[in-house]
Amino acid sequence: MKELGKARGLASIGAIAVLVAACSGGTATTAPTTAPTTAPTTAPASAPASAPASEPASAPASAEASGGASPSAASSLSAGSNTIGYSNAHSVGNGFREEQVCTAKAQWKAYGGEPSALTLIHRNTDAAGQLADLRSLIAKGVNAIVFNPNDPEALNPALAEANAAGIKTIAVDAYVTDPNTWNLYNNQVKYAELGAKWLFDQLGGTGTVWYTRGAAGNPADTDRDTGFKNVLKDYPNIKVLPNADGVATDWDPATATKVTNDFIASGQYDQVQGIWASGMGKQIVDAIKANNKPFVPIADADIGGFVSQLLDPTGFPGLKGAAVTNTAAVGGAGVTMALKLLNGETVTADPNAGRANTVLLDPVLLDNTTDAGKEALKAWISVPGMDPLWPLSLSIEGWTTYDPNTVPAGCKGA
Repeated sequence: MKELGKARGLASIGAIAVLVAACSGGTATTAPTTAPTTAPTTAPASAPASAPASEPASAPASAEASGGASPSAASSLSAGSNTIGYSNAHSVGNGFREEQVCTAKAQWKAYGGEPSALTLIHRNTDAAGQLADLRSLIAKGVNAIVFNPNDPEALNPALAEANAAGIKTIAVDAYVTDPNTWNLYNNQVKYAELGAKWLFDQLGGTGTVWYTRGAAGNPADTDRDTGFKNVLKDYPNIKVLPNADGVATDWDPATATKVTNDFIASGQYDQVQGIWASGMGKQIVDAIKANNKPFVPIADADIGGFVSQLLDPTGFPGLKGAAVTNTAAVGGAGVTMALKLLNGETVTADPNAGRANTVLLDPVLLDNTTDAGKEALKAWISVPGMDPLWPLSLSIEGWTTYDPNTVPAGCKGA
């Protein structure tokens, strides 16, 4: 498989660890937070990044960024006397977000960083709350702040204050518009494009699709909506329910299950021939099965539980689906970028990102419609016992250096 051979955008498969615990605390210094209120699951593509499911795939070691660092450059870094702040302000308990925080902690440790030199603020809050969190990290005097932004613009005042204080700022998983902040995230437009094109082609270009989304206003969700609609324009005979803007799940398993049950109870599920999901595919498929409804083709992210469903013809007969990679190792990659910037090293931006100071990670799609595709999907879940709500992505070539098998130990019991 050409794209997989290059490891283009595919997260660590052969060395995926058994991820059995959330990692919101651990040995890092955790600032006071409010109690988690939800347990969402995120997650994640234009056709060129798609991996043909008809060809056999090996299990590449890591994802590759468009622009950035070489493996040797990343491995030569050291935490030294630097201090790092980390802010995650949404979806605490979400498999993607928890794995992301785990990889940040693992990468900090791999660079020799002391646990006390990593200050983690990991809580559910809105953009105003995250603005306050960033200011808390600035007041603490950290050298760099890595954060998953709740909003592309609302955090800019605090980011400007950080820049004035000489603090490097790195947004991961989604972007911000602050001109001095670097962005490192999965190409969410391509993520949506890959899944949408696969789905529409499965329907022969004609039919009705249930369009489910993540969290309204989140930059990643906005990019995915752009990607979905980019492809939809080329398929005039595809109709969308409940409407062109879809329905939000907030990347929360309980919400996704309720939304699906309500959709089925309304009778609208009987009108659809396909589903585009945004990381909640497992919950959607489980709800369809519980309601004794036939499955329709579904495109979602590389969440462990969803991929397992695609590979279980006995438990989920007739289920056709595709999984698009959406690596959560951006947390660890953000730590690498922070140290590179603090060392005065050059970070190469992606010239095709559409915004400055941005490094994109390209996704890959695999489906279960061929034997070769199934074998490739099996390689993604080669480690037994993986938490079904976690993505199957744990490292990024050139940006993470930790042994993926050490990540669970750093998060266990947190």
